[in-house]
Amino acid sequence: MQKLLFAGVVWLLSCGGLLAQSNGSRISGIVRTDIGEPLPGANVVLKNQSKGTSTDASGQFSLDARSGDELVISAIGYQTTNVTVGQKTTLDVTLRESASQLNEIVVIGYGTQDRKNLVGSVTQVNADEIKNRPVASFDQQLQGRAAGVQVAANTGVPGDGIFFRIRGTTSINASNDPLYVVDGVFVNNQSLQKITTQGQSNNPLADINPADIESISILKDAEATAIYGARAANGVVLITTKRGAYNSKMKVTLNASVGQAWAPKLWDLVTGPEHATIINEAWINDGKPAATRPFRPVAEGGRGLPEEQPTYDRLSDIFRTGALQNYDVAVSGGTKQTRFYLGGGYTSQQATLRTNDFSRASFKLNLDQDITDKIRIGTSNIFSQSNRTNARVGDGPQGGILQAALHTPTYLPKFNTDGTYAKWAGFDNLDVLINNTDMHSTSTRYIGNIYGEYDITDGLKLRSSWSIDYNDYNEYEYWNTLTNRGSASKGLATSSVSKNTIWINEQTLSYRRSFGTQHNFGVLVGNTFQGNVSTQTQAQGTNFPSDAFKQIASASVTTSTSIRNQYNLASFFGRVDYNFARKYFLEASLRADASSKFAAGHRWGYFPSAGVAWQLKQENFLKDVGFLSDLKIRASIGWTGNQNGIGNYASRGLWGGGNNYLDNPGTVPVQLANPELKWETTRQSNIGLNVGFLNNRIGLEINAYSKYTYDLLLQVPLAQSSGFASIYRNDGEISNRGLEFAINSLNINKSGFQWNTSFNIAGNVNRIEKLSIPVDASYATERMAQGYSFHSFYVYKQLYVDPKTGDAVYEDVNKDGKITVADRQFYGSALPKLFGGLNNTFSYKGFDLSVFFNFSAGNKVFNNNRFFHESGGTRDDRRAINKNQLTRWQKEGDITDVPRVTTIGNNYNLSPISRFVEDGSFIRLNSLVFGYSIPKTVLRKIGIASARIYYSGSNLWLVSNYQGPDPEVNVTADPTTQGYDLGTPPQPRSAQLGLNVTL
Repeated sequence: MQKLLFAGVVWLLSCGGLLAQSNGSRISGIVRTDIGEPLPGANVVLKNQSKGTSTDASGQFSLDARSGDELVISAIGYQTTNVTVGQKTTLDVTLRESASQLNEIVVIGYGTQDRKNLVGSVTQVNADEIKNRPVASFDQQLQGRAAGVQVAANTGVPGDGIFFRIRGTTSINASNDPLYVVDGVFVNNQSLQKITTQGQSNNPLADINPADIESISILKDAEATAIYGARAANGVVLITTKRGAYNSKMKVTLNASVGQAWAPKLWDLVTGPEHATIINEAWINDGKPAATRPFRPVAEGGRGLPEEQPTYDRLSDIFRTGALQNYDVAVSGGTKQTRFYLGGGYTSQQATLRTNDFSRASFKLNLDQDITDKIRIGTSNIFSQSNRTNARVGDGPQGGILQAALHTPTYLPKFNTDGTYAKWAGFDNLDVLINNTDMHSTSTRYIGNIYGEYDITDGLKLRSSWSIDYNDYNEYEYWNTLTNRGSASKGLATSSVSKNTIWINEQTLSYRRSFGTQHNFGVLVGNTFQGNVSTQTQAQGTNFPSDAFKQIASASVTTSTSIRNQYNLASFFGRVDYNFARKYFLEASLRADASSKFAAGHRWGYFPSAGVAWQLKQENFLKDVGFLSDLKIRASIGWTGNQNGIGNYASRGLWGGGNNYLDNPGTVPVQLANPELKWETTRQSNIGLNVGFLNNRIGLEINAYSKYTYDLLLQVPLAQSSGFASIYRNDGEISNRGLEFAINSLNINKSGFQWNTSFNIAGNVNRIEKLSIPVDASYATERMAQGYSFHSFYVYKQLYVDPKTGDAVYEDVNKDGKITVADRQFYGSALPKLFGGLNNTFSYKGFDLSVFFNFSAGNKVFNNNRFFHESGGTRDDRRAINKNQLTRWQKEGDITDVPRVTTIGNNYNLSPISRFVEDGSFIRLNSLVFGYSIPKTVLRKIGIASARIYYSGSNLWLVSNYQGPDPEVNVTADPTTQGYDLGTPPQPRSAQLGLNVTL
């Protein structure tokens, strides 16, 4: 295959060398705003070619062009202008201010396109609009910014995993995450973490510095994504990083910010006396003698009277005000043949939950070099190292630092009377965990590529690239003998080293040609070869001489394991686009992918797409309609595939070693083969409408879509008699149908004052259309079943609390007079019915203000903290109790939904129940940024091009009926579970002061 590929490239190059070339001339000029001021940073590009430049600080540019070439001149916030090169070699171009981004250049798969010519559904986000939000990764910054894109943080810990869905959930066991592409490099977003933090996982995308990003394009429909074939069933996120400008002066930019983060209002727990009163009440309600109640005078053998119990506020001990700091510096510029960008950054974020810290140091290098007028080479590079100090949050009492604070009764003391740490039932002493948790990890990452381009002839270009994403993830933990985990084994240490390498070789040949003034035609063909190799080595040691020895070599008992996985993917793809008079657009693509994960007969998957668009505004009957500046309808259909998230050898029968027979090594079968396993496939259709009013001062986009996924890659359980727990097979179908609405408007633009608004809202209906057997989530509160949506809660429905008896009454679904597992029913979903965002930006002279809200409506959250907190006395000294238990039934006639406290019956021994399924809807003031740009007349005197100081606030206001600090939580990174709250720290609030300087 490599020889064939090499021969093909040589043939293309030799053919290109035979094509005649005409000599060009040097064109120079200046770009101005509509008020006559020079416009620095404007892009000047030869249409249908990759060659181009940017204007310097004086608005000037120069580049080589031929007579008849068309220059495309654009800048953010201005209308794109096309200029045809004639006899003049000096140009003076004016760009008019634009009310919307309808004319901007949008990054799409393997190229760029004018937004007004788009056939597919693509949302592009300017990184400058989101960069000031103090989160560790760019994907979290996208929350609420794009219609149809649902983003939620699992925890309030910086650098933790993110729930990211584009147009719904399409799979059960395979991945639902989009494909992330950084400067053409397919990057890994699956966590390499192996040492548990109680279900959570670190986010590999946090290794990328958001300050280096120029723009983010989100490809949503099949017409936009099918060119990526097997990777694109869940959408594509294209990240374009910053580059220098040809023929421009060197520019230095500095950004520094410092601030603080703090937790919002926390959980309301009862006092020690209130806790003791409830426990005594449950004792009496159980029919036990009052004389033996737990909280009675010490002289009578009790723990003391309720009113004698102390109250300890452990939540204040574990939550803190975290320090935030961020520093970025970048140098960019270029000569006639070279452009460069160098960036360096450091960020440090303390979580509001103690012992969780995140820091990242990064370096960025982008370089492009014109070797000749026809040949250019370049490289993109990201180097980073991310360090984390972790803690166990989420499920599980052993080492759970938040659970030790949240679920330990408030009356239990920290220390015994002799000064030693008090032992708590089920949990570590919180002070022990705060002072002795020792979990940390280091992620060393390189993402980069090199490329070469050859302009064979006018409009015909060959590009070849090599890319790599290498991640070395090193983690370590030690549990000393003061902790429960460490004391059980006389010290416990675990070390894990995981490495993941993705390499890609890619070739594309593109041709673009205009015939006359009406016909515009483009073709793209290419191939990709990808390999993925992952290794993991883990060692564990127990029984240490003392806590002074923490390395595994000091342990008397050690164990170790190692794993190596790999898979390969070969792809061939092509795309054709045509438009007539820029009124009628047609685009079609086809990609063929072969994956080593499948058996020989099913390795190849074929993923076509087609789309059409009609620019009605260009028709004669609408050209003269003054208030209407844009009107386009679009339609597309296509198929994309999925093989991510399943094992690299999912179709094969596997044997494992390490199973010894007496003193002889042996092997056992560990996985059944399924040679019929094949691609999971998603069919998607989309209808879209783009409308612009009043010279595009108002821009409106509406999309309606339907996604249908079939041949789900599902891990199906097997009968125990088979000797295997499960097998992968194609089983099930899922649909997603939705509507997206986005509007951008320039509300006021006069007298130096400007007010812009952007708003988006989307709704998605998810349904499991076919599934042979129900599948329970990793937490048994959710079940996937035919006819219901993904992430549906499956619970006992509490109807009411009987005012006479105080007992909870549950719905007897099968009417057999008993409450059994057969009476569980579906009760809401963690998936929202509506979600979106609203942003308003204001500017007046040197001042600017941005206010951004995001919202979610109709989603449910299972509040498992409440399940444990409203224990009804069933857990006594093992769990804290919240204030909601104070509204319990206590006497006949009480109207409440909290039953009488007792350890007998179904009041508190039945789980999961609907009482803890809460409304997770919210409106959040996601970010508020206020800035002031110092006048340039002042700055010129000290040699500074621009300077801006700003205040940035995040998550400053939240409206929600959820009975917890924040409804945006999830206990686990497991994709089968969503909206499950247990021991999960809330999203922090933060405030920062920052300074941007350009030299």
